[in-house]
Amino acid sequence: MNKGVFTSSWLHPVRCWSLRESRRGSELRRRRGQVGRSWYVDETYLKVHGRWCYLYRAIDRNGNLVDVLFSERRDMAAAQAFFRSAKAVTGVTPDRVTTDGHDSYPRAIRTELGKGVRHRTSAYLNNRLEQDHRGVKGRYGPMRGFKCPRSAARFCRAYDELRNFLRAHFRHNHYIPADCRRLQFLRRTMTVLAVLKAA
Repeated sequence: MNKGVFTSSWLHPVRCWSLRESRRGSELRRRRGQVGRSWYVDETYLKVHGRWCYLYRAIDRNGNLVDVLFSERRDMAAAQAFFRSAKAVTGVTPDRVTTDGHDSYPRAIRTELGKGVRHRTSAYLNNRLEQDHRGVKGRYGPMRGFKCPRSAARFCRAYDELRNFLRAHFRHNHYIPADCRRLQFLRRTMTVLAVLKAA
């Protein structure tokens, strides 16, 4: 994804989408491709009305978005809610899940995804997701935080859905020429604008 994709000129469409997210948020999710069965899960910090909250995020081996969940707490209930949501949104039960060493993940994975799912804990293996957090962090930083949890949750989901939809999708270590990426981006941009117009 080019750094210029979500500059200030893109802030209005993202805000428009986030305002309609409760009604139209499933539109881009329905247009997703199938996600892989190897998930990378982590949470990052966001400041909301002066206090730190958490954004749970997951991507697959190819960098495709699995799911996003905003939570005011980092605990067992939040982890379970995240895996429940991810399974419902994707319709996929992963073969393996890579996380950091937080205590809530093993039990949440067993209860929500099943005992047959392999759980790995490795900061090194989760680097791809740590890097992927930069997308929402880069947009959230200039905004100087959020005023309320509801707006934070709505914006973060909308932003990640848009970012995932507009990114160049490819298999791991599969090269896509620049002209093909550009054409894909333009086509997907037109789709997003059409969805916004219809919302």
